[in-house]
Amino acid sequence: MANATDGVPLLDVNRDNRPHREEFLEALTEVLDSGRFLFGPDVTALENEVAAYSQAENAIGCASGSDALLLALMALEIGPGDEVIVPSFTFFASVSCITRLGATPVFVDICPDTFNVDPEAIRSEITDRTRAIIPVHLFGQCAQIDRICQIAGDHDIPVIEDAAQAIGAAYHSRPAGSWGKMGCFSFYPTKNLGGMGDGGMITTSDAATADRLRLYASHGMRPRYYHQVVGINSRLDTFQAAVLRVKLRHLDKAVQDRRTNAERYSRLLSEANVVAADQIVLPATDPNAFHVWNQYALRVGEGRRDALRSYLSERGIGSEVYYPVPMHEQQCFQDLEFDRDALAETERASKEVLNLPIFPSLTEAEQHRVVESISGFYAAGARSAAAA
Repeated sequence: MANATDGVPLLDVNRDNRPHREEFLEALTEVLDSGRFLFGPDVTALENEVAAYSQAENAIGCASGSDALLLALMALEIGPGDEVIVPSFTFFASVSCITRLGATPVFVDICPDTFNVDPEAIRSEITDRTRAIIPVHLFGQCAQIDRICQIAGDHDIPVIEDAAQAIGAAYHSRPAGSWGKMGCFSFYPTKNLGGMGDGGMITTSDAATADRLRLYASHGMRPRYYHQVVGINSRLDTFQAAVLRVKLRHLDKAVQDRRTNAERYSRLLSEANVVAADQIVLPATDPNAFHVWNQYALRVGEGRRDALRSYLSERGIGSEVYYPVPMHEQQCFQDLEFDRDALAETERASKEVLNLPIFPSLTEAEQHRVVESISGFYAAGARSAAAA
């Protein structure tokens, strides 16, 4: 059991990385000695390894997960007058890639259990201007991507999987990033496969699409100084690729640790008698999904989410809210048209979700400390109510 004075961090990247320190140093030294800081052999090797891991024919490295989404839309030549369907309950990059190209995001609602986009909400928003659909595999669990791809296929609309939080996740045993026209991954340090800086990758099983992505990611330049299209400069550097190759070798173990932590949380919270519709609702797992638990997302009822978070913070327990402001409520998107009534689950989730520490090296003692603090919050509330 953790000492009562011990805090629990939301994340501990250093603790997760420390066991692999010598491997990192060896890999980085090889890059340093080679002088091939861009387009080095580790980049090509990582692309091949991620493609194989994701069961896709091709993988194209880029500078970030945000760029991966942007490049995917650029490869489809999406622009003004086009609509792209996307959930509002997501990170900013899922939507900004659309508006940067002058296209219009069409916000759709989520399923209340998994927080993932509702396939039927997607179906209802398809028009003759819909040029792409971006389902987000949120918190490490795939959306109902089989149904989404079927709906998209009926209308000949490409699907771009936002798998930034979901490398290694699967649906019906088929990996994230292999279902749609393209899959987009982030290697931000807090992701399940996190680098030591920014990085991203796009998977596709279409050779022509892969070639187009590489063209757009290199200023649209081919051959050198001859520009076929207006691209961007988006490269995965060799240092990051070398680090990520080390971490990819240990990814399955890290995912299993996350899954163990998630199972333990659910058991401990249930045993603490805080699981109830008006208190804590545990994260739901789609029976068809292999969940990799980038986040462990509770629902906190009766408008007490922020109070619980403050209580945890006072006791040194890290937590976070992903996401407190849905995209349709962001100031920069206020000129967009949307039906607020059609986004009710999104708005409810933004007021109730609370994410607990779930990183691979989180200890059992630390999880007990987290759950004891949550239990203490509700016990204190019950005492206050009894005394009133």
